[in-house]
Amino acid sequence: MIPAYRADHVGSLLRPRELLAARWRGVPAEELSAIEDRYVLRLLAQQQMLGLDVFTDGELRRSNFMSNFTDAVEGLDLDGAVSRRWDASKRDSRVPVSNVTGVVVSKLHQRRGLTTNELPFLIQRSPGPFKITLPSATQFPAIAYKRGVSDAAYASHSELLWDIVSIVKAEVAALAQAGVPYIQIDAPRYSYYIDEKWRGWMQSEMGVDPEAALDEAIAADNACLDAGRRDGVTLAIHLCRGNNRSHWYAEGGYDAIAEKLFSSLNADRFLLEYDDERSGSFDPLRFVPHGKFVVLGLVTSKTPTLESVETLRARVDEASRYVPLEHLALSPQCGFASTMEGNILTEEQQWAKLERVVQTARQIWG
Repeated sequence: MIPAYRADHVGSLLRPRELLAARWRGVPAEELSAIEDRYVLRLLAQQQMLGLDVFTDGELRRSNFMSNFTDAVEGLDLDGAVSRRWDASKRDSRVPVSNVTGVVVSKLHQRRGLTTNELPFLIQRSPGPFKITLPSATQFPAIAYKRGVSDAAYASHSELLWDIVSIVKAEVAALAQAGVPYIQIDAPRYSYYIDEKWRGWMQSEMGVDPEAALDEAIAADNACLDAGRRDGVTLAIHLCRGNNRSHWYAEGGYDAIAEKLFSSLNADRFLLEYDDERSGSFDPLRFVPHGKFVVLGLVTSKTPTLESVETLRARVDEASRYVPLEHLALSPQCGFASTMEGNILTEEQQWAKLERVVQTARQIWG
């Protein structure tokens, strides 16, 4: 039986100033690890106090949500990163240093496990069920493949994708084997398929057909999800439209991909962004198969404005017209710190939003 985890959250949390300062100073690894341990314990205690149903380490040991991959493999040139400065939110579009992914310059070689520096501490110290997040393999071909450079190692985006799948798939299997109760794949690139601007970019810049690429993306994520299939393990996928420094890069409802996506992805839980009008209506949820959970990302992690319990309850009620209430849960739409610089709100405002998630979930589901 899949746990409900009614009061959920996507994973990343704002970094304390001391930790950010230590990273920027480049303190020795042992000293940095001790600082991380101290603040992870504080985060775990705060999550427990609020009553969240699942715990994370806030991704405090990462520079961004996918750096556990880029830190664990060789073959990426961080100095030659592909420019990704288009920002539909019309704000400052400079990319933080911590968001640099790098360019593939040689065959990828894995040096260590992706979560080697995270998992043991959570196993020992988490006060309850915890989740480990991993970036989708589909995240990298669009942003790390540079024509004239990467094609010396990989003939196509697809060839690179499936090499990355082998790495992520092995990590998911290892996490499941270790007894991790909740494994979440973060997959922002599905937003490309719902936004006409990005569909055009895929055709012109990547030279791929969006529909064929969508089919391949689903197959790639399924290969990774299926590797973790075992009793007691919840497998989830999080879909968003951009979150870096309170920015966003894609818009549109799930309508264009909902039938294929929800019926084909082998996840137990879909964590979906529904915090503003860019996300569209709940109507696409009619394609979610019976028995699967939908985590409604109704609380925004981008701005300090605190949603009311009444508004959240009304929206959950609306969504229950498409997915039974017993198969719904609540969360913020994304993490609070996709990069270590974090979104533009305070830690106090972050905790208030997570407390609101818990308050609302308890009123709805008990």
